[in-house]
Amino acid sequence: MISNELGRVLHDKATRGMTLSAEEQVQLQTWYDEQDAEEAAMYAAVPEVTGVARLQAQIDATLTQLMSMTRRIQEVMLENKALRQEIEGLRRQLIASIPLQKAV
Repeated sequence: MISNELGRVLHDKATRGMTLSAEEQVQLQTWYDEQDAEEAAMYAAVPEVTGVARLQAQIDATLTQLMSMTRRIQEVMLENKALRQEIEGLRRQLIASIPLQKAV
């Protein structure tokens, strides 16, 4: 087993482009393999969410977003309708305020 300190030192040297001896390269690869094994064991200890549950969660999140967007679209449609009515009223006021010109 390679100590974490030695593994970190070798990793640092390798990532800085320093040359490692053949023995150091073997030690570094061994340390990498040990780190990978520890990580795999850690992930194995966490219960995995099933594919169906994950998909259902994605569907639920998408439906929530869809409902939110639908509400916002409805709000914008109502705002647009009110603005159209206001514009129409202003147009009528403008037309009423323009005096009719007599033809010459």
